[in-house]
Amino acid sequence: MALAAQGFGVPRPRRAVTMRDVQASVDRLAQFQIDSINVVTRAQFMPLFSRLGPYDRSLLERAAHKPPRRLFEYWGHAASLIDVTLQPALRFRMQEGYRDVWGGVERVAQENPQLVDEVREEVKRRGPISARDLEHQEVRDRSNWGWNWSAVKTVLEWLFYVGDVTSAYRNSQFERVYDLPERVFPPSVLAAPTPTPHDSVVELVRRAAAALGVASEFCLRDYFRTRSDLTKAATAELVESGELVPVRIEGWENAKTYLWHAARHPRRIDARALLSPFDSMIFERARLHRLFDFFYRIEIYVPAPKRVHGYYVYPFLLGERFVARVDLKADRATSTLRVNAAFLEPGQDPTYVATELAAELRTMAGWLGLAAVDVRDRGDLAPALARAVDEKGGLAQTGLR
Repeated sequence: MALAAQGFGVPRPRRAVTMRDVQASVDRLAQFQIDSINVVTRAQFMPLFSRLGPYDRSLLERAAHKPPRRLFEYWGHAASLIDVTLQPALRFRMQEGYRDVWGGVERVAQENPQLVDEVREEVKRRGPISARDLEHQEVRDRSNWGWNWSAVKTVLEWLFYVGDVTSAYRNSQFERVYDLPERVFPPSVLAAPTPTPHDSVVELVRRAAAALGVASEFCLRDYFRTRSDLTKAATAELVESGELVPVRIEGWENAKTYLWHAARHPRRIDARALLSPFDSMIFERARLHRLFDFFYRIEIYVPAPKRVHGYYVYPFLLGERFVARVDLKADRATSTLRVNAAFLEPGQDPTYVATELAAELRTMAGWLGLAAVDVRDRGDLAPALARAVDEKGGLAQTGLR
């Protein structure tokens, strides 16, 4: 049920993917998390590939950045491209007392009201415009490790958080390009009334429940990172309306769990997909572990000698189970999708998994415009995967690296 709710319960299209397919995924998932790391491809492009197979990435760009916009950038589970129809339900997050903006950003805005007004006016006059193009000549504060944003960039981020400006698109350096909401959002979204915070969270929990199928109260809260008190009240209302059905799930005895009333209960799932570390199917790692007995952690920020599976590791879903994981890198200089490591989950058949994974890797390489798959000799699945890739005509490197 969890897999079906996330879009893995239907076969991939056997035709070219269209905007209608993209919209169906937007309706189902509600958001695609953004990440700046581009080791294989940026995270927001992967969920559609995982569910629909090879598609023209310009479809997602159009949906997010061209009228009529179907997505907008804001804070959902994290920085995300979110269903634009949810913009009214996220306005409460822009209000004082509900916004969760970083303290330093809030402080800079409060201490520089004139700069806030000037930056807002400059976006109005010159937008769409990036922070780099807007920055005043100033000495950046180097006292804190991290982003070291200029005051202008910080104020822009505050204006973005409070909704006075929005992201028109991301430029080639993956920087936000800001503009006024009235020049970005569809008129119907701008005209929609602003719900109360309670009603807003009811809608967000409703969409989370539909996207998850079955979930604990914490999972419902985690999907859009809503506050605990508001989530509990929203959950109670959805239980009363019959949209959420309290259930007991074996192994989850210590958590209140709920079934979305319209969740599909397919007899079987025949999925085959590589998932980004930021896919909504695996947002909540404890849920992933409880449902699938698949323990997964992102190791991007772990020092290389301490990593267990690799830097940017993709779980591999086959049928109804997560059966393997691969550390991938798109080596564009050699036009190769490189498998830096491949690991098999306990109890799985290495030959069968390797054969299916090799096919999926070649599909992924083709989608990325890469000519070959290169399997390095790290991980217990690497030898079988190298053979499977080689049999399919890929490039398989089996020597120690």
